[in-house]
Amino acid sequence: MLPHLKPGGEGLRTRLFQIIFESDTPMAKGFDIVLMALILASVAVVMLDSVPVWHAAYGPVFYWAEWGFTIVFTIELAVRVYCLERPWLYLKSFYGIVDILAILPTWLLLVIPGAQSLVMVRILRVLRIFRVLRLMQFVGEGRLLVEALKRSSHQILLFLFTVFMLVTIFGSLVYLIEPDDAGFTSIPRAVYWGIVTLTTVGYGDITPVTPLGQFVSMAVMLLGYSIIAVPTGVFSAEVIRSIRADRYSDEACPGCGYDRHEHKARYCLRCGTWLDEDTPDPRTQQDDAPDAEET
Repeated sequence: MLPHLKPGGEGLRTRLFQIIFESDTPMAKGFDIVLMALILASVAVVMLDSVPVWHAAYGPVFYWAEWGFTIVFTIELAVRVYCLERPWLYLKSFYGIVDILAILPTWLLLVIPGAQSLVMVRILRVLRIFRVLRLMQFVGEGRLLVEALKRSSHQILLFLFTVFMLVTIFGSLVYLIEPDDAGFTSIPRAVYWGIVTLTTVGYGDITPVTPLGQFVSMAVMLLGYSIIAVPTGVFSAEVIRSIRADRYSDEACPGCGYDRHEHKARYCLRCGTWLDEDTPDPRTQQDDAPDAEET
């Protein structure tokens, strides 16, 4: 999900690039661990500050802790921009936008009046939770989940459209069956009941009272149990396919045709044939070497 990034120059900028954007050195891994800990701590501060009791007791502590995290993340973003050759590529990427959203709310509080803008301040406080999305860049397997979602998007959308048709049909049917005092005062209200019932949530705020309506409710609940696993199965199958595609190559063995080799495999797992047809087999060269010495 990250764009193709390059360091902006030799020396310090290259060293910073290796620490921040790579993870193959102890210093880079340490940087990632510290950054993850800071992100989790900042999210915990925002969540605790939303509790009235904790806010009343430790409001100033949360306030200064939030400013401390914001300053640290601002410096970190500035260093990221400094060490890149084309920083706009990163700032326009998903992680760049999340980095900006992670620090922007706190800085905006400096220019927003307090008393008459409490709603806006609350929204900005909630936006700080976007910091948790920064953790995605430390999870390499996240790419597999994104690929699986893309591959299964058509099937999932078709499933959701089917569910929407079902709840509309059953909701309209129950709207015709049930009296108004049962709560089914409109078709949208009945569709809401259909969604709650089909997903087996069952809030109980609106329920059929007639025997026929209750029979329809049973049918909808049983239908929900039978189809609720469909998107899970589709997504799971795509995740497995993505894992296999990431690990295994689809090139067939020139000797036996077997096509389930790992990407770094050099010889066929089944027959031992050299897989890279563009380069000679090292075993053949070793066998030919004594013959060349004899001649």
